[in-house]
Amino acid sequence: MALVFQAPAAALSAGEAEAAGASADSGAVQSAGEASGLITREVSYAKRKEEWAEQGFAPASTAVSIAAALPLNVSDAKQLKVGGYAGKSGVLVWHAADKGWVEYEVNVPETALYEIRVAYDPIAGEGVAPILWEVDVDGERPFAESSSTALYRVWKDSRPILTNADGDQIRPRSEDVSDWSVAPLLDSSGGYSEPLQWLLTQGRHILRFTGSEPVAIERIDLTPAEPVPAYAEVAAAYPDSGDGLQGKAQTLQAEDFAYKNDTAIKLYSDRDPRSVPRNEGRITYNTVGGIRWVEQNQEIVWTFEVPEDGAYKFAFRTKQNLVSRKTSFRTIRIDGAVPFQEFAAFAFPYTASWKGRVVEDDEGEPYLVYLKKGSHTISLAVTHAPVQPLLEGIQTLSDELDAASWDLRGLAGAVIDRNRTWVPERDYPSLPGELRELQERMDRLADDSVLVNGGSDAVSQALQAGAKQIRTILKKPEELPYHLEEIASIREKLSSSTDSLLDQGLQLDEIYIAPERAKFPAMKASWWRKLTGGVQNFAYSFDTRDSVADLDEAKLNIWVLRGRDYVDQLQQLADEEFTPATGIRVKVNLIANQELLLLSNAAGVQPDVALGLPQDLPVDLAIRGSLQDLSQLDGFESVYGQYGPGSWLPLYYDGGYYALPETQSFQVLFYRKDILDRLGLDVPQTWDDVYALLPTLQQNALNFYLDPTQFTQYFYNGGVDFYEDGGVKTALDSPEAFRAFKQWTDLFTTYAVEKEVPSFYEHFRDGTMPIGISNYNTYVQLAAAAPELNGRWAIAAMPGTKQADGTITRWAGGGQQTDVIFERSEKKEEAWQFLQWWSSADVQKQYGEDLEAINGIAFRWNTANVEAFKQLPWKREDAEVILEQWRWYKDIPNVPGGYFLTRELNNAWGRTVISKVNYRASLEQTIRDVNRELLRKQQEFGYVDKNGNRLKTMSLPVVDKPWEGIESHVD
Repeated sequence: MALVFQAPAAALSAGEAEAAGASADSGAVQSAGEASGLITREVSYAKRKEEWAEQGFAPASTAVSIAAALPLNVSDAKQLKVGGYAGKSGVLVWHAADKGWVEYEVNVPETALYEIRVAYDPIAGEGVAPILWEVDVDGERPFAESSSTALYRVWKDSRPILTNADGDQIRPRSEDVSDWSVAPLLDSSGGYSEPLQWLLTQGRHILRFTGSEPVAIERIDLTPAEPVPAYAEVAAAYPDSGDGLQGKAQTLQAEDFAYKNDTAIKLYSDRDPRSVPRNEGRITYNTVGGIRWVEQNQEIVWTFEVPEDGAYKFAFRTKQNLVSRKTSFRTIRIDGAVPFQEFAAFAFPYTASWKGRVVEDDEGEPYLVYLKKGSHTISLAVTHAPVQPLLEGIQTLSDELDAASWDLRGLAGAVIDRNRTWVPERDYPSLPGELRELQERMDRLADDSVLVNGGSDAVSQALQAGAKQIRTILKKPEELPYHLEEIASIREKLSSSTDSLLDQGLQLDEIYIAPERAKFPAMKASWWRKLTGGVQNFAYSFDTRDSVADLDEAKLNIWVLRGRDYVDQLQQLADEEFTPATGIRVKVNLIANQELLLLSNAAGVQPDVALGLPQDLPVDLAIRGSLQDLSQLDGFESVYGQYGPGSWLPLYYDGGYYALPETQSFQVLFYRKDILDRLGLDVPQTWDDVYALLPTLQQNALNFYLDPTQFTQYFYNGGVDFYEDGGVKTALDSPEAFRAFKQWTDLFTTYAVEKEVPSFYEHFRDGTMPIGISNYNTYVQLAAAAPELNGRWAIAAMPGTKQADGTITRWAGGGQQTDVIFERSEKKEEAWQFLQWWSSADVQKQYGEDLEAINGIAFRWNTANVEAFKQLPWKREDAEVILEQWRWYKDIPNVPGGYFLTRELNNAWGRTVISKVNYRASLEQTIRDVNRELLRKQQEFGYVDKNGNRLKTMSLPVVDKPWEGIESHVD
């Protein structure tokens, strides 16, 4: 069946109607920050709607249809071509191998507002993400939301739900059941409970749709919006039913839904004694949603039957405790449409425990929907519409507070002189008034937040606290420059508070459909049921299935050096996919630290496989004969090609490879676009460019960030390897190595880069270090915890070293986590089968998607598998940068005694930078110390005799060219 996921074609909801006022009141189009050139933001859809209403534009009276098979132009005729798909001929088939676009010419009969509806079918097997399009009209975007509009796929969970050997249910897989359907383009951020509209003047227009998801398109319709009436108007038209329909309420189990539009929506096991079916000490998927149902526009659909015509009411058994005191909102659709305005954004208030939520008005009267006898659907979709005005208002406040901070920074300089006498009327005449206006707007937004949320929450409290701080500061306007950090802190707190506005969690156990006069069943557990259920849950808590010491001989035993969330997700994925496909049962256990591997070996308790080990540990274990050489196993060659040669360097020992790369960090250049634009600085491509921009940064009390413990880039780009062939001696005793070491230390001495930075993330966020080289952790922090910087920062490939032929080399390491098989395992064949499955692109992608869907972007899986990496939800422009840097990935080999190299190089840096020892003398001491330790360890492991004579060789792989295998992945 074709399922249409759509938002109501309605006028602005009550919450959205306030958006225009909030936007105008808070200067959403041009803030002080924008006026000062700090940042430019596109006009929002809410603002455009307000302008159109003021100018008298109305919805169109007729529809216009465009045949998708007749484009005016396409970006790539091979990628977008006319053909047949899924039973239809003469459609545009868009195999989106990369970002592309299609243009259509349309003649509009009248100047009016149009929705854009698309007859489409996502191409099966070529993606899981929504169809996201940028829509341009005559070469321009009319509003910001036009840059990311959405169409959705249709999914269902496979049934029946399977059970593993321990009695735990296995979470079912999502199956793509998309078919041809017609749906309007929605705002992908979920900011509006209606489809988007575009103003088109009478005459000829060119519409361009740009995207990167595979889809087949039959036609594109420009249609008038259909306003959704208020409940009173709809109810007045219901047929007269006398005293109301009698009968019994029917109950739907929420986990037994028919369809969903996002694979991230998952079933959830709940231990409440009232949840059905009962969780009896084993994982039982008896609810849906919770932390897995929080993102914009995510929708779940249930089917039900009504026995006769009449008016019906609805209720839900819910728990909504993701964010304290936070209300979540859902759009309720019956048979694919919102029946009246009150269902466009229905509120589900915070509840610490399970409660019943009747769909009713403020006076407690249930909303009724008239239904004909037969089959129907009910759906709930996440909507941010009521909080969109707050989000826009807070973003504008953040921009303007940032502008005020910049004004004060420019006025006071790098070091604030508290003995200086400031005269506000002379030094900053407009600033006190601007801050007072911001304070007043904070107070108004706080009131709006309480109104929308139904009570005080973290957002309203942050706004109230910020307004109070500004009032206190303004009591002494002559001391304003002394409060620079405090103003910056207010901005950060406001921006951080907006995270909770977007956390729209809701967990469902049951749905109730009842005739008008029927009673709903009890939705809470009785006190006796709670008591007996609590006793049972306490007894179930003594389950010892997770004991590390309890190795199950009938299963493949896998230990994981990661947190509980990662372990549980892997166990579930193995139960869902690996065991059914291979018949190999798996037991996954968590270990707290790597020392347990050594201790367990001594105790005779060792797993078959270990995952998540640091990259220096496998060779340490291999030297002692504890690990299986993976290169001796069938199929290793194909696995080897999935990773760059530089990734394998730390895992090589004595002719073999003893681990697989699992995750891989990266070093890239982070920069604040707004600040570099303000200073007129370009993104540096080489170290010479870095040297050139440092004076400008430092003259403005800013600086460049470098991690002093990261040094591979200086040596590798200088043509220096860390060991001679065979690893008997370090290769640092060369003119090129001394130059590289001098470059590293000069950055902190001659060029005054900060030697100690407690948190680059914090300095980057407040703007004092607007550019620097950092890693994956910084990326995740910024993406997850710095919403105020959205659109204001970016990443670029690391600055490199220009070579004689004009090319730029960007060699750098980053650090990996790895997977190994133990030599003592009696299940090596099964273990290798598991590692091949685990390291495959499809599995890595699925694992990463599941982790992020459950835990958020802070759990972004930095897989070392490039094919899987490309399919995870990285921003496209960021993924291209990381992939470009990936071709230059090269880490340090591990040799006997190699641990001394990193330690002594950092000691050398400290002697030169901190103690001012001559760089040459300092590095020479390191060379002597490292060579002494290398010799000692090589004598211990039989490479050199006591007289220094080499007994056997240990050649190291040579990596001197960027990874050519990544070429197909880099745009």
